[in-house]
Amino acid sequence: MNARSQLFELTVEGRQADEAVASIFHTVLFHRSLGKFLYSNESSYSVSSVGFTDVDCDFIDLTYVCCSSNTLNRQVKQEISNFSEQLRSNESSGVGQITLEFFQRKPGRYLFLQPDCIPWEVWTVRLQLISLENEGERQLCRERVGDHLTEKILYITEVMNRQDYIPKMPSRSEVDLVFDTSFPDVQPYLFKLNSSISGPSSGTSVGSTMRKFIKESLNL
Repeated sequence: MNARSQLFELTVEGRQADEAVASIFHTVLFHRSLGKFLYSNESSYSVSSVGFTDVDCDFIDLTYVCCSSNTLNRQVKQEISNFSEQLRSNESSGVGQITLEFFQRKPGRYLFLQPDCIPWEVWTVRLQLISLENEGERQLCRERVGDHLTEKILYITEVMNRQDYIPKMPSRSEVDLVFDTSFPDVQPYLFKLNSSISGPSSGTSVGSTMRKFIKESLNL
């Protein structure tokens, strides 16, 4: 099975990196999470509701919705923060990407084998960091990135309404093959986050390159 893939490319300030990634990934996770399953027998179940909350960004003109699950949000925040810290480090060129991958497990044929993990949907955010010199440029970036992310969030909603493949609802004995049941208040499809960072760049001055991004790339 080929996994569906979506790629978002963004140019942001370093301090905007966490919020830019979080707004996209939490929007996706909100649509890819259900309430806890309550099974009455092997195949009969009810599903509790998923709570949600609004998140106001500090460095972007944007408000987005995420699941109101503290444990889920802490896990995602930690993964994104690790990526952001590496992206902003001196060992980085300021270019990197992070992926949110949904997968399902296929039981191994033998008891001693680990289940195969088969991805079915992958969301990738690729970031290019820029440096801004004054508050006027920061305000412009704040507005433009907010507008760009709003478009992406609306696009995610459109994608979620398509009749694309998602794993079928499992029986009680197979629920852990499809959903992450470790959270106490929400049940997302199985997912993992992966990231990669480009090494230090050489040649062209970083300063002049960033100025070019300000003039050209902020026309998002």
